[in-house]
Amino acid sequence: MAWSPVWRFNARINWVGQPGDYANLIPTTPATAPMTLTAPIQVKDYLSNSPVLKAVPSSRPEAALADVSIIGLGYVGLPLAAILANKTMTVAGVDIREDVINNVNTGRAPAFEPQLEQMVKDASEAGTLSASLQPRPAHVFIIAVPTPIDSEKKADVSYVFSAIRSIAPVLQAGNLIVIESTSPVGTTDKAAEILSELRPDLSFPNKIPGRSDVMMAYCPERVLPGAAIQELIENSRTLGGLDRRSGEAARAFYSRFVTGTLRVTDARAAELSKLAENSFRDVNIAFANELSMLCERIGVDVWEVIDIANLHPRVNILAPGAGVGGHCIPVDPWFIHEMAPEIKPLIRTAREVNDRKPLRVAEQIEEAAGNNKSAKIALLGLSYKPNVDDLRESPAVEIVRELAHAGYSNLHVVEPHVEQLPRELHQLDHVHLADLDTAIRQADVVAILVPHDAFSQLRRIRLSSGTLIDPVGYTRDKRG
Repeated sequence: MAWSPVWRFNARINWVGQPGDYANLIPTTPATAPMTLTAPIQVKDYLSNSPVLKAVPSSRPEAALADVSIIGLGYVGLPLAAILANKTMTVAGVDIREDVINNVNTGRAPAFEPQLEQMVKDASEAGTLSASLQPRPAHVFIIAVPTPIDSEKKADVSYVFSAIRSIAPVLQAGNLIVIESTSPVGTTDKAAEILSELRPDLSFPNKIPGRSDVMMAYCPERVLPGAAIQELIENSRTLGGLDRRSGEAARAFYSRFVTGTLRVTDARAAELSKLAENSFRDVNIAFANELSMLCERIGVDVWEVIDIANLHPRVNILAPGAGVGGHCIPVDPWFIHEMAPEIKPLIRTAREVNDRKPLRVAEQIEEAAGNNKSAKIALLGLSYKPNVDDLRESPAVEIVRELAHAGYSNLHVVEPHVEQLPRELHQLDHVHLADLDTAIRQADVVAILVPHDAFSQLRRIRLSSGTLIDPVGYTRDKRG
């Protein structure tokens, strides 16, 4: 018979029992019983001005022990901290960047995300959210730091292990540690080994499964910048415990704010599932990008081809673009490839196709300019996806850089979501941040690299001169 846990919380959504007493969180009721929360969290509460959104000043005196400590206050960590802190949990954020610490402690959000600024402000004023350079004791520790790839396309998990080492001195029996950072398979096991060496006075589930002092799980984030608050609450989550007890403890914690399905599995399966998700998308985008390059070669409208092909009930070709960017899809497939490159040529090939696409778009722009190095070129969009300020791994940034390095001296970049060019472009000669009207006026080439809503007027006007390059299909005739 399958069993499912039922956790009960009081009206302030605190644990029933002693703080940090996760050892008693074991399944007690058959699977037919519902999970019970006396104060359920609804995503609409966070996306409106409902009083539910407001942080409630803590009635507890300021104590050294926080409910939750989040290591890494970036695109995932800070929105998660704000959500928890606005539900009366005391959250201690940790980051190595002093400007981030200062922003959070003065109630400001260092990155754009809808609702985040107000939520950070409310929580900071209520005393439920604080930030520092060093971790302090807490019941739950969440690791949300970057996991980039190095110059050889291998996973760099040094930030994760550095974060793990930083919390070692403040760990206590009864703690739960969750890694949210996208990581190679085996990372959670390795983290437990590190902690076992640093804290021999505590037991961990890799050594004593089912009855360790500290529990550990892997729960990969699945958020879309620009919708992080909503997706952290609504999306289903995978909870990979180093043992079943850790997985169930993680489920109990995430059920306090997640309305999506919570699936408990083992840590290695959870680690690989996140990599598989993004590799699947990368392969499918590569097919669309390769199809777009074929259509360009033979003079066929790729958008028309995709629209027609997708009429088939079992076909869903994704949209091609200027490349693939962001913090996940261009990176995660390499984590899988690194494990056994000889049996994964498809994943590597997809990455190479998508990495080539920005170079092909840059070539199209050069061809449209007639290789005139002084031609005025308007480049619309820098972020890796529409309507956000996130430039991580952006193909648009790569395209601008390629043109600058090729000697084009009149490049006008329009990015309505940033106030200055990123450092790698700012230090290049002849690359200027401009408004849309200035950029397209008398431009020889206009290239739409990101389909921002702010560029919608381009669908209604004709360029006074020049050539339009639209690899993202922003201005195409969308017929039914």
